[in-house]
Amino acid sequence: MPAPKPLPTALLGLALVCPCVAEAQDLELGQVVIRGQDQSGEDQAVTDATARQAQVPGGTNVVDMRRPLQGRVASNQDVLAYQPGVYAQSAGNEGVKISIRGSGINRAPGAHASGLYAMLDGLPLTGPGGTPYELLEPLWLDHVDVMRGANGFDRGGLALGGAIDYVSHTGYDSPLLQLRYAMGSHGYRQRQVSSGQVLGDFDYYVAVTDAKSDGYQDHTASTSQGVIANFGYRINPDLDTRFYFRHRETDNELAGRVTKDAIEHDARAANPTYQARDYQRDEPGSTFIGNKTTYYIDDDSSVQAGLVYHDYPMDLREGPNRLKVAYTDVSGTFDYKRRDTLFGLDSNSLIGLRVTKHLPNDGASEFVRIPTNNTASYAPGTRIRDFTYQGSDTVLHASNDLEIAEDLWLTTGLAAIYTRRESAVTYPADGGKTSLHDWDYAPRLGLRYQLSPNVQVFGNLSRSVEAPHPWSLIYSANQLFPAGSGAATGAQRDPVKLRNQTATTLEFGGRGDSALGQWSLAWYYAQVRHELLSVLPDASAVTPYELNASPTVHQGVEASLQSTLWSEPGVGQLSLRQAYTFSDFHYRDDNRFGNNRLPGLPMHYYQGELRYDWPQGVFAALNTQLVSKVAVDYANSYYADPYALFGATLGYNAPKGDWQTWVDVRNLTNQHYAATVTPGYDDKGLDAARSTPGEGLGVYLGVSWSLR
Repeated sequence: MPAPKPLPTALLGLALVCPCVAEAQDLELGQVVIRGQDQSGEDQAVTDATARQAQVPGGTNVVDMRRPLQGRVASNQDVLAYQPGVYAQSAGNEGVKISIRGSGINRAPGAHASGLYAMLDGLPLTGPGGTPYELLEPLWLDHVDVMRGANGFDRGGLALGGAIDYVSHTGYDSPLLQLRYAMGSHGYRQRQVSSGQVLGDFDYYVAVTDAKSDGYQDHTASTSQGVIANFGYRINPDLDTRFYFRHRETDNELAGRVTKDAIEHDARAANPTYQARDYQRDEPGSTFIGNKTTYYIDDDSSVQAGLVYHDYPMDLREGPNRLKVAYTDVSGTFDYKRRDTLFGLDSNSLIGLRVTKHLPNDGASEFVRIPTNNTASYAPGTRIRDFTYQGSDTVLHASNDLEIAEDLWLTTGLAAIYTRRESAVTYPADGGKTSLHDWDYAPRLGLRYQLSPNVQVFGNLSRSVEAPHPWSLIYSANQLFPAGSGAATGAQRDPVKLRNQTATTLEFGGRGDSALGQWSLAWYYAQVRHELLSVLPDASAVTPYELNASPTVHQGVEASLQSTLWSEPGVGQLSLRQAYTFSDFHYRDDNRFGNNRLPGLPMHYYQGELRYDWPQGVFAALNTQLVSKVAVDYANSYYADPYALFGATLGYNAPKGDWQTWVDVRNLTNQHYAATVTPGYDDKGLDAARSTPGEGLGVYLGVSWSLR
């Protein structure tokens, strides 16, 4: 019997649990690919994704969903846990604030998350209006590809934060029948029935899911229900196609932002105004229909074309008014890949085109919902104004990987970007119109070198481009309808003009496997111009204004490490996984704020889990999350407190992979803390209502059964 591995390695990771160590800026940890332990055999889709990511000269993540599903998976916060460089925190209900390298750093979480290019199965989800969250049902996922920052280049993702591809199950990686049920604190319920199989050249996957929760905070009850289906057919050995369908409905009550004092003394209390006026967000039915067809020209080249129709209406009762919104996008993609030799050197080339366009019916109508001082003479339901928003994104990109020496690859790329943004007020009068049309470019230069079979180092210099949302042109306007305009008095009238945000980023890092475990480490430095920053103009505001900032800097370190601390056949295994993100985002000599830090995100963010697995399938784990203080205004006059959370999981994965059960305990100490912050301009040191409280103590139980 082999001797067990020594325990002292644990000290290298457990030292990070000490808050004083978490303040260090020179940690050398790395990103890790987590493999599921509840199913036999490898997931080929995950294996392929990992191999592709290893060819990117920069920071990437692959999330194998078999590991998160061994606990509660209610939202993107659970999906993206333990991923270096990724900040994902729930703001109540399904609204999750996701930021990579400071993307959308201080924008309010919700239906229009910004700063990232999101895809479903490689097809565009993000449009000119942002990234709606209602179709991101985590139970439908097989794995998630994360390309941090400019490393999303080959996917056509040129936003500051990069690209995230949410890849769903197919008939090749799902059981014939699977039932999953979870329940727990705060009225939480989640159910799913799914089926998938391969029938000759045809395969399918279908799932029906619903969930309900009373919410931790008062007035945060939510319901959701949805269905997903995809059908693949191999027409012949050189041609295959797959159709995708998603439809999901969500209804969320909103508790609003509260003060730090309120979180400390009564974290479950909602903002009184939000509760009294019954603020809600309703997505009555978002639909995603797409197709992806691939033709293999020969063993070394292929073309792939995709087409997507995406409709996401919204009924927003987030303030005294009611906004009925219509969004519809159509997207097309085309990719040509070729592997050959160039000047006698191995070469991989890609030419891609991505086009996403709002359809003409995109627009909104705003109605009085609750009479205020300005609209006291108007009954609820009185029409205030109509406005339209149009936009399109076109990205043509080409890249090449060339092996200029043994195990040394040079990556080059260039993207041409055309963006269009328009917004106009059409009722009660033509209040104004803004039309923006911009051409831009994004070059990319990178190197990766395989030092040894287990160690790779990389570096790249890249540019990113991000256009504002069309709706932000009207919501950020300072030209208002004058007195005498009826119910529209005081509403924004004339849309403003905003510039595209651009950034130039330098990145160095590496990844590999060593005696300490699987690791990766990335350092980046980005100079950002015209950064799109948002701010709540006053405590009563519901929708933040978005404006271009003076020059800013985004720099940081992203690291993680997965270590096997002790292992003995027939006895068990003790392992530790860790992820650490250091973020320094600040102005560069701003006239008003100097070199102040940008509010909204912590400088230090650490997650760790210590887990023991028994050979019979039982596992037990302890986890922690450490977060440093967060500035809540641009003047840096007030901060949300740092916090430390602890949790535990106990479960069983049947050796045959047919059933699974678990108990997941969150926030064992019932810590009161601010999960997200939506910044103000200058609070002058006062405790303003800027924060949403995180979830308190919660216990969740789940079980799943599969027929294979």
